[in-house]
Amino acid sequence: MENCKYLGVILREDNNNQIDLQERIKMLKNIFYAKNVFKNKNILKKLKLRLKNTIIGKTLTYAPETWTLSKRDRKQLNIIERKVYRRILGPVYDKEKENWRILTNKEIYASVKNLL
Repeated sequence: MENCKYLGVILREDNNNQIDLQERIKMLKNIFYAKNVFKNKNILKKLKLRLKNTIIGKTLTYAPETWTLSKRDRKQLNIIERKVYRRILGPVYDKEKENWRILTNKEIYASVKNLL
């Protein structure tokens, strides 16, 4: 038996969690882009962040105790998390350049810290 799905987790003989991680990222993208809540401008950013932590965070981190994360895996998880944050927080207007831009990583984490 090469792969086995048990309680929603894909187990492999060689204990490689890459397939399970890719499946979770795919599920996360489906959940995130299917929910119009994150696009709705009438909902507070603080509430969107709480929804992100409950819905998306739980989907991604269910049963990670058995995972051995490589640098690549951690990088993928950080990238998808920042994409979600950028979508929730939206662009910012740069007065100096007089245009809209996306938030930098430091600005994202500072904004999230201030909102929570």
